[in-house]
Amino acid sequence: MDIQNMAGITFCGRRNGNERMRIMKSLTEYVTFNTKNEFELVNITGKCQEFLEKSGIREGFILVSAMHITAGVFINDHEPGLHQDIRDWLQELAPKGPDYRHHRTGEVNGDAHLKSLLVGHQVILPVTGGRLDFGPWQQVFYAEFDGRRAKRLLLKAIGE
Repeated sequence: MDIQNMAGITFCGRRNGNERMRIMKSLTEYVTFNTKNEFELVNITGKCQEFLEKSGIREGFILVSAMHITAGVFINDHEPGLHQDIRDWLQELAPKGPDYRHHRTGEVNGDAHLKSLLVGHQVILPVTGGRLDFGPWQQVFYAEFDGRRAKRLLLKAIGE
């Protein structure tokens, strides 16, 4: 994985009497994936936690966004049977192979575009007390539908 980052700090509020100065922080990081397979689900929960720790944010949000139109990001359980069910469901709704109109452009990945629409390309992760505020079993996944080439993921933390 190749990583680039940018950081910023915004000061909010005024210091008058008992008011506290609020410091809004932000950090942006770009992660590059090179998946081995055309279809691949990558658990990125650990990467998101590492990024949160690097940001220094205690309260706020992390935006996780796939920066390619044939990839997605979602939150769900890390269970192999469920992952196969997700793959089967996506294949049923957007099968590989049919003559999609998109293929008339010379591309052959029309199904990957539709799978990205079904899964969604971004999620927002809540941060509370310096930790990802997830429910039981929740994990973050990068979903690749047209792999075997470099793709980027945006991580953007905003909070205090």
